[in-house]
Amino acid sequence: MNLRDLRYLVAVAEHRHFGRAAEACFVSQPTLSTQLKKLEETLGVMLIERTNRRVMLSPEGEQIVAQAQRILSEVNTLLALSEQLQDPLGGELRVGIIPTIAPYLLPQILGPIREAFPNLQLQLTEGQTSHITRLLKRGDLDAILLAIPIPDLHDENIEEFELYAEPFYLAVGEHHAKAECQTVTPEDLEGESVLLLEDGHCLRDQALAVCHAHRGVESKSYSATSLETLRQLVGAGMGVTLMPEFAVPLVDRADEGKRAVGVGSNVRYIPFSEDDVPYRTLGLCWRSTSTRAELLADLAKVLRTSLH
Repeated sequence: MNLRDLRYLVAVAEHRHFGRAAEACFVSQPTLSTQLKKLEETLGVMLIERTNRRVMLSPEGEQIVAQAQRILSEVNTLLALSEQLQDPLGGELRVGIIPTIAPYLLPQILGPIREAFPNLQLQLTEGQTSHITRLLKRGDLDAILLAIPIPDLHDENIEEFELYAEPFYLAVGEHHAKAECQTVTPEDLEGESVLLLEDGHCLRDQALAVCHAHRGVESKSYSATSLETLRQLVGAGMGVTLMPEFAVPLVDRADEGKRAVGVGSNVRYIPFSEDDVPYRTLGLCWRSTSTRAELLADLAKVLRTSLH
């Protein structure tokens, strides 16, 4: 029995599918299946109930998986501690980031991070909120960058550091009735067909809350997988959407009270009036028990400065 086999088992427990588990572990499905059978022989218990339709853990498997997760978490802690001892401000740092932030913030924050921590090696993992929060709790990530607060992170062991209150813009097509508005208010969403991301994106839940509060109507014609898809749908006149500021092209952002205009595009980005701006809060989260907690607190301060 080795750590690799325990990782295979945990992956199967997480994905409930041999193919997806093998892909996540970067091995072939036959290799993963063979090693798990060997693990069962070593332990003397059946861990997985195999059927043609799905993969289920046996009651014994559930207990073994829970213990395997604790072992892998302790191993991750041991590796992080050894790196910290070698260089408190260097080594590998594993950070998760949600896809509605990653392509827009990374170009802005990577430079300041390299300048402040030249010996730090960032390993970035992009994933939806539920996925990266699970990896954080399990010890597979050191920190996560996402919109806070997150209900699943109501844990006394998790630190949440607020970085930036990111305002939303109303994105409309160039021929929309509101395309020439200087500003809008949340009440202007009433009766509008609002395009949203598919389930699993925290941005969907935030936008949906604003819509419900102001009688906006969720569009049922399409659930997008990315902000870029939403942008194209808005440009095609299929509805409106709430676009977070960092996803609005820099040239189109409101400046000194002037209306933001989609320069050279078929989308118009309209700021909300200053007295009633919907927004999301971006934050960095990490385990307070992490051996790199001090470094992460310093990193959070660098991120906050770079975003203002």
